[in-house]
Amino acid sequence: MSTNRTATLTIDGKTVEFPVMVGTHGQDVIDIRTLGAKTGLFTYDSGFLSTASCQSKITFIDGDKGELLYRGYPIEQLAEKCNFLEVAYLLKNGELPNATEKINYEQTIKNHTMVHEQLVKFYQGFRRDAHPMAVMVGVVGALAAFYHDATDFSDPVHRSISFNRLIAKLPTIVAMAYKYNIGQPFMYPRNDLDYTANFMHMMFGTPCEEYKPNPVLVHALDTIFTLHADHEQNASTSTVRLAGSSGANPFACISAGIACLWGPAHGGANEACLEMLEEIGDVSRVGEYIKRAKDKNDSFKLMGFGHRVYKNFDPRAKLMSKVCSDVLAELGLENDRLFKLAKELEKIALEDQYFVEKKLYPNVDFYSGIVQKALGIPTSMFTCIFALARTVGWMTQWEEMITDPEYKIGRPRQLYIGAARRDVQNLSQR
Repeated sequence: MSTNRTATLTIDGKTVEFPVMVGTHGQDVIDIRTLGAKTGLFTYDSGFLSTASCQSKITFIDGDKGELLYRGYPIEQLAEKCNFLEVAYLLKNGELPNATEKINYEQTIKNHTMVHEQLVKFYQGFRRDAHPMAVMVGVVGALAAFYHDATDFSDPVHRSISFNRLIAKLPTIVAMAYKYNIGQPFMYPRNDLDYTANFMHMMFGTPCEEYKPNPVLVHALDTIFTLHADHEQNASTSTVRLAGSSGANPFACISAGIACLWGPAHGGANEACLEMLEEIGDVSRVGEYIKRAKDKNDSFKLMGFGHRVYKNFDPRAKLMSKVCSDVLAELGLENDRLFKLAKELEKIALEDQYFVEKKLYPNVDFYSGIVQKALGIPTSMFTCIFALARTVGWMTQWEEMITDPEYKIGRPRQLYIGAARRDVQNLSQR
């Protein structure tokens, strides 16, 4: 909201003023929407490091404090007291469900978990060795070809149907991508299981015998879902918003978000973390790689440490550290080579003055990658799991954008630095 404060800009002796807007938390922002009309100039902000692209009521991050809030609730409390579908309900509706609303919402999601049977044939068009994220981009985008009955996005009922469909079907689609890759039959969802247990059933079950989810492991994966549900205006969320600003259907928008998330600088970080651990190989080599990480002339980087937003400890990492310990203990993997290596690397990074001064603490990707590997999820599927969880945030952000009274199609400006205007010469004169 605007305040009585203004920011003054002087250009060539001319002074113009812009209102200052203030939010519930975080930095105030200068409203420069009239900058072009008043001055004939635009701002330049590569990477949008100092630009607020929207107003949002969904998620807030305080990187200096290491704080993450969903609809005002600290992530630590939500991870401890709520399951993922309660968090999904919160993000979409703004409030946590009561007991009746929780039961009804969980049942609604169960009613949407199956995918159209013709979609099964769609998987057969991909190579067996296709990366699961490539499959995800195609399959999720193709959902628009199957569900035509709720396409009036000015209608809140239609938006709700699309939201529920995507949240319900993403676990099925992700599990099918995995099964197709390893050559096993697809497993249909089971309505007697909760959301996360059902996903594990579809991932790891076979027709040969009944799959019985381990509650400790289910809780671990459910926590991963909760911690990845939304994260303010990151690259993939901004992609979903920009795609949606054209009026594109939500299936196409989520597919665009998945494509952006696939980038190694974004959702692929936990996969890169496991690859780094495999490269180090053994606890005896940790010192060597720590030394390399400190060397400015060495290209090696410790993956899973530090965060662009959090200048303090990533609050999600604290939660995942405990979950990681619980999972390793449950599976008897405390002495596994890779996991011992990860814990030693964590210990050194938390105590070494170089990393402490630079605040290069372990982040959520470091721990979630370890947990997922312990659960039996291959590294190629890590980003798919991330996309499954983040779809809740993407859909919430998409709906907030298209219902915003100030909603406009996204159109960033540029600073053109190419050739000046010139005339085309006749062929004989070139």
